[in-house]
Amino acid sequence: MKKRLGLIVMLSAVVFLLAGCTEFNEPIYADSEGFWNKYIVWPLVSLITLFKELLGTYGYGIVAVTVIIRLVLLPLMIKQTKSSKEMQEIQPELNALKEKYKSKDAVTQEKYRTEMQTLMTERKINPVAGCLPIFIQMPILIGFYHAISRMNSTPEIELGTFLWFELAERSITFAIIAGIMQFIVLRTGPAMGNPQMKMMMYIMPIFIVVIGTILPAALSLYWVIGNIISMIQNFFIYKPFKKEEGEPAKVGGKKK
Repeated sequence: MKKRLGLIVMLSAVVFLLAGCTEFNEPIYADSEGFWNKYIVWPLVSLITLFKELLGTYGYGIVAVTVIIRLVLLPLMIKQTKSSKEMQEIQPELNALKEKYKSKDAVTQEKYRTEMQTLMTERKINPVAGCLPIFIQMPILIGFYHAISRMNSTPEIELGTFLWFELAERSITFAIIAGIMQFIVLRTGPAMGNPQMKMMMYIMPIFIVVIGTILPAALSLYWVIGNIISMIQNFFIYKPFKKEEGEPAKVGGKKK
């Protein structure tokens, strides 16, 4: 779990690094130079613009492209979610092994690693499988953030509104909505009944709210739509309501 938290922190740092690069707030055009601009950012801008022409507003264009991106990434996201679920299911056995081999000497720890690996092999679980999709998704997701931000910086593009939100402006309300939905996604997904992920259930929504108050509301719109898709995914994979009705929910590792 510490490694996974470390991975999330590292990826967050990458997001901040890329978000702070000199081009993040530069206008974007078809002739913008560089691999990143030509093959990731501009194609996303063109796709959003295409759906804007079809649906009437950039807000609907962003929604449409968000749905398309999340559907394209859906197999990877399902694989990641299933991997998290499998790790969650064997957590009691892993805790039992940790308690059995709690001594920190080298011999005991080697036995612990061997039995843990045997358990993983028997259950056909690859802990790395839950991390790999994150690395594959990141260039696309960061590219989407860049596309929206640079559209906002391009004089020829007027993002307009979605419902009553000005997409080019910062919106605390929309950021809070995105954070609440992120909490629901985690509450109905990997963090459900897993005390070790309980901290993430609170950290990630706060992270989303903070970033959402800094960046244009168009990015909060992306998070809101993406989280709606994640919630639907969680309902099918984790079946949170069925779990709560069929067996006592666990809080802090104990049954209610």
